[in-house]
Amino acid sequence: MQLLQKPIKSIAACALFLVFIYTTAQSLAQTKDVSRDYSQSYSRLNVTNISQSRNSHSRRHLLQAAGEEQVEGETDDEDVKPDDPGADMEEVRTCSEGLVLPLWMPQKNISIGDRLIRGFVYFLFLIYLFVGVSIIADRFMASIEAITSIERTVVVRGQNGEKQTMHVRIWNETVANLTLMALGSSAPEILLSVIEIYAKDFESGDLGPGTIVGSAAYNLFMIIAVCMIWIPAGEVRRIRHLRVFIVTAVFSIFAYVWLWLILSVISPGIIEVWEAIVTLLFFPVTVIWAYIAERRLLVYKYMDKNYRVNKRGTVVAGEHDQVEMDAEKARTIVNFQGPRSSDAEAFDEARREYITVLSELRQKYPEADLEQLEMMTQEQMISRGSKSRAFYRIQATRKMVGSGNLMRKIQERAHSDLTEVKAQLHPTDDDYDDQPTRIYFEPGHYTVMENCGEFEVRVVRRGDISNYSTVEFETQDGTASAGTDYVGKRGVLNFPPGVDEQRFKIEVIDDDIFEEDECFYIRLFNPSESVFLTVPQIATIMILDDDHAGIFAFTESNFEISESVGLYEIHVMRYSGARGTVIVPYWTEDDTAVAGRDYEMARGELVFENNDTQQIITIPILEQSSYEKDVSLKVHIGEPRLAPDDTNKESFFHRFFDDELLAQIQEVEQKSPKDLTELDRILLLSKPRNGELTTTHVRIRESQEFKATVDKLVAKANVSAVLGTSSWREQFKDALTVVPADESEFDGDDDVEEEVPGCFNYISHFICLFWKVLFAFVPPTDICGGYVTFVVSIFVIGVITAVIGDAASYFGCALNIKDSVTAILFVALGTSIPDTFASMIAAKHDEGADNCIGNVTGSNAVNVFLGIGLAWSIAAIYHMSHGMTFNVEPGTIGFAVGLFCGEALIAVALIMFRRWKKSIGAELGGPTFSKYVSAAILMFLWVFYVVICILEAYDIIRV
Repeated sequence: MQLLQKPIKSIAACALFLVFIYTTAQSLAQTKDVSRDYSQSYSRLNVTNISQSRNSHSRRHLLQAAGEEQVEGETDDEDVKPDDPGADMEEVRTCSEGLVLPLWMPQKNISIGDRLIRGFVYFLFLIYLFVGVSIIADRFMASIEAITSIERTVVVRGQNGEKQTMHVRIWNETVANLTLMALGSSAPEILLSVIEIYAKDFESGDLGPGTIVGSAAYNLFMIIAVCMIWIPAGEVRRIRHLRVFIVTAVFSIFAYVWLWLILSVISPGIIEVWEAIVTLLFFPVTVIWAYIAERRLLVYKYMDKNYRVNKRGTVVAGEHDQVEMDAEKARTIVNFQGPRSSDAEAFDEARREYITVLSELRQKYPEADLEQLEMMTQEQMISRGSKSRAFYRIQATRKMVGSGNLMRKIQERAHSDLTEVKAQLHPTDDDYDDQPTRIYFEPGHYTVMENCGEFEVRVVRRGDISNYSTVEFETQDGTASAGTDYVGKRGVLNFPPGVDEQRFKIEVIDDDIFEEDECFYIRLFNPSESVFLTVPQIATIMILDDDHAGIFAFTESNFEISESVGLYEIHVMRYSGARGTVIVPYWTEDDTAVAGRDYEMARGELVFENNDTQQIITIPILEQSSYEKDVSLKVHIGEPRLAPDDTNKESFFHRFFDDELLAQIQEVEQKSPKDLTELDRILLLSKPRNGELTTTHVRIRESQEFKATVDKLVAKANVSAVLGTSSWREQFKDALTVVPADESEFDGDDDVEEEVPGCFNYISHFICLFWKVLFAFVPPTDICGGYVTFVVSIFVIGVITAVIGDAASYFGCALNIKDSVTAILFVALGTSIPDTFASMIAAKHDEGADNCIGNVTGSNAVNVFLGIGLAWSIAAIYHMSHGMTFNVEPGTIGFAVGLFCGEALIAVALIMFRRWKKSIGAELGGPTFSKYVSAAILMFLWVFYVVICILEAYDIIRV
C-alpha cells in the first residue's frame, strides 16, 4: 500500500509542475518573438543541404544567426501584424500528424483553456500507457528470465570420487544482465528512439534521445538516492560484483562523453555512418569487457581467485569483497582447486543450506510431518535465493496493478515441486489396466501352526481382467510330506470377467510328535490363453511345530534403515514350537550410534503367548535430516524363560511330561553337544532357548528418499520458475483475480494472518483490467522456452511505445512544451517509475546492492549504445544510400549530455566514497545522517540537471 501511494504523490507533483511549465512556456512564446522566428527558420533550413555548416564551430549558433537575419528580412515583407493576438496564438505551435495516434482536431484558433484540457487529457493518457507498457514489459522480462534460466546437466565427481549430477546455467549472469535483462527493463526507451526515427522519415528527433538521457539521469541520481534512504535502519548494502560495476560505470559515463563528441566536436550537427556504427558496436564491447572482469580473464587471471556459490546453487567467480562479506557469515564462500571440485562443492553447499533450513523449521514446528516441512523448506529456499532484476521488476509492477505478491506464487510453486518430486520417487502405473493378464500368489509365503487345522491361500489376477481366465494349482512336498503333515491338493481356479482373486484352503495335519519346522510348496501352472504367470508363482508354506516351547532369534543379523523411519520395528521369531507363554528380555547397545542423539534407548521384555510366533521390538529413531549419515547400534535378546504362570503343576512340562521324562531331559542337558543323539536333540527342543541370532546390528543411514527429494528440490529451487506462466488459463486467472500486496509474505512472517484485498487493490485492479486481460493473450513462457513470449512481447511493446511517442509529442505540442523537455522530464520519468519501485524492493530485501546500483550503470550504457546507436545507424545508412547526410541538431540534447557527464562523475565518486569510508562502509544505508546527506546531494543533482536543461531549451541559458 505504501509503495502504491507514492506514485499518486508523484503524479500530483508532476501535474503541478506541468502547469508551471506551461505558463512559463506561454509567457516565453508571447514575449520572445526571436524564439518563434528561430524555430520557423530552423524548420526551413532543416530541409536543405547543410553540409556547409561542417566548417563552423557550432551549427546551433549558425542557425541562431541565420534566424536573426531572417527576422530582419521578413519583417518588412510579411503582412502579419504583430499586435494580432490570433495570429500570435496560431504560430505558437502547430502539431504534426503522428505515426499511430490520430491528431486531435482542430489545430488552429485554440484557446489557452482548450490547450490546458488537451494537455491534461494527454497527460492522463500517457500515464495509462506507461502502466500498460510496464505490464507488458514484465511479461517480456518473464520470458527473458525463462530464456536465461535454461540449464544443462553435467556430471562431476565429488570428494569421494562419486558421480553427482548437477544443473548448470548456460547463460552467464553478467552477460544476461547487460543484454536481455537490460533490454527488458529499457525496452520502451530503446524502441521509442528507433520508432521516432522511422516516424520522422529517418530524420532526427528530440523525444527518443531525450528520453534515454533523461532516464539515465533519473536512474543514476533519484533511484540510487531513494534506495539509499530506503534501507532499514542499521543495515547496509554493498555491491558484490565490484569489478563489473566499475566497468559498467566507466562505460556509462563514456557513452555520454562519446555522444557529446560526435554531436559537437567530431562532426558538429552531423552523424556519419561510422560514428553511428561505432556507437552501436560499443554495446558488445561493454558486455565482453564486463564478462572478462567477472570471469577474471586476461589481466584478471593474475589476481587472487576465489569462488562463491550463489543461492541458486551456481558457482560463480567471486569478488574479493564478496569473500570478505560472506566470510563473516561463514556460509557460502569456499576455496576450490579447480572447476570440477567447485561444481561439486556448489551443489553440496545448496544441499547444506536446504538441510539447515529444514532443521530450523523442524525446531519451529515440531508437530509438522516431514512432507509439510519439506514444502516449507522448498518455499524458503526459493524465497531466500538470490533474485534477478526481473524478479524485483515484476514484483513491483504486480503490486502497482493489484496482482498481488509473487511470494504467493512461490508457495504454489513449492507445493507443485514437492508433488512432482514425490510422484517421480513413487511412480504410479497409469496404464495398469492396459497391461496383459498376470496371475500369481499374494502373498508368496505362509507360516502356519501345526494345529491350525486349515488355512486359506490367495491367488490374484492383475492387468486386463475383462476376460475369462483359468489356472491350475497343485501341492508339492518339501520337508513336509503330504498325508502325514498336510493334505495334498490339486485343482483349477476360475476367474470370471471382472474377478481379480480366488482363494482355496489347504489342511494341515496335527500330531503330538516332537519335530522340527517343516515346509511344502504350492505351484501354479497351465494358465489359459493370453494369461502369464509371474513371480511368485510358487508359494512356500512353513509349518511350525507346536509341541514344544520354541527357539527364539532375530530374523536377520543386520538391518539397514533410514533415519526418517521414525519407529523401527525389529521382529523376534519363535520357531520349532509355540507351546506355552515365554518371556524374552531385550536391550539396545551403542555402537557408532549414540542413544539420545541417533535413537532412543530401548530395554524391556517380550511376552510370547501360547501359539505366538513373533513379537516386535520398537526402537525410536531420531531423525536429524542428515544428507549423509552412517551409524549403527546393537540390539540383544537374553535367555528366554517360561512365564511364572506356566511353572505350576498344570503348566507346560507337567501337562506333557512325567517326572521320568523330565529327569531324562535334565540328564541330556548335562551332555556335551558332541555326544547328543537325535533323540537327545529333540528332547532339548522341548524347552525354550535362543537360536543363533541373539544379537543384530541396526545400521542407520540417511533416507534415500529424503536424499533424492533434497537433490531434486534443490535443482528446482529457482526463483525464476515463479515468474513465468504455464498456460493461458493461468494467465487469465491471474488477470481477473485481485490479490493484496502483502508485505509480510515477502518478509517470510508465518505468524501474520493472510491479508484480504483492500479498496485500493480493487481500484488499481479495475483501472488496469483492460491491460491485464489484453496481455493475457500473450503466449505463456512455457511455450518454446519463452522465445515465443519474447517475440510477441517486444512487438506489443513496440506498438505501445509508438503510441506513447505520439501522445508525448501531442502533449508537448498542446502545452507548447518542446520535445526535449517532454522527453527529459515526463517520458523519462514515466518509463522509470517501475524501475524505481523494483529497486526499492531490491534494496530492502536483497543482501547486496547490485540490483539497485549495478544495474543502473549497466542500463545507462546499454541505452545509449543500443538505443541511440541502433536508431542513428539506421538513419545514417538510409541517408547515405540517398546521397544525403544525417543531421542532428545538438541543441538541448548535446547540452544535456555534457551536463549529465559532469554530474555522473560526482555521483559515482560519492558512491565510491561511501564504500571506502570506514564509518559507512557501503553504497547504500549506513548511519542515518550520512545516508540522508548523500541522498540529498543526489536529488539536488537531478533537480539541478532538469532545471538547467529546461532553461537551456528555452534559450534562457545560452551555451
